[in-house]
Amino acid sequence: MEVVAFERQQKGTGSSRRMRRAGRTPGIVYGAGIAPQQIEFDHNAIWHALKKEAFHSSILDLTVLDEHLDTGKAAAAQQVLLREVQYHPYKPVILHIDLQRVDAKKKLHTKVPLHYLNQESSKAVKVGGAVLTQVMNDIEITCLPGNLPEFIEVDLAEIEAGQSLHAKNINLPKGVELASHLEQDNPVIVSAILPGAAAEESETAATQSEGDEAAAAS
Repeated sequence: MEVVAFERQQKGTGSSRRMRRAGRTPGIVYGAGIAPQQIEFDHNAIWHALKKEAFHSSILDLTVLDEHLDTGKAAAAQQVLLREVQYHPYKPVILHIDLQRVDAKKKLHTKVPLHYLNQESSKAVKVGGAVLTQVMNDIEITCLPGNLPEFIEVDLAEIEAGQSLHAKNINLPKGVELASHLEQDNPVIVSAILPGAAAEESETAATQSEGDEAAAAS
């Protein structure tokens, strides 16, 4: 996925405010043993790009233009990952964007979205009358840049009522591994809960909470 930025000529808080008023968003690209580079984006363009799931989980081809040259000269495209986006607390404004350069020979540690398949046709729903609860919408992985998937599919067709799928149940693409803490903890990613069991669990939790409050009061 391609993204265009511009060389940032001025730095500092005042410069950033002026930039935002002019419809630009400040940013930085860093990593891969190269000095960090201050850049800026067209706000509307980057706002729409951030609406796309792939922008958050794919390797981006970043081209940085120098607007002060008549030719709009650009440096060679850099492969980067989106690392952080700062939004205004209540206005639809992007305040800052951090991008990290990718080294093709070094493994990445990043999150990718989980795409759940066959929810309505799963055994848990059709046969058992269960409700599927998605605990995780994305998952942390490690892989070389060339093996980074845009998303990972999780097929729920065979899950049965009362069962849970854990991180280790995911069929990962070749060259992709779970982050070490997920490999160790193996958390639940989706559960097939019977409606009665869910209500009972909620009631038990409420009773326990009331008991804790009474104990604290005494």
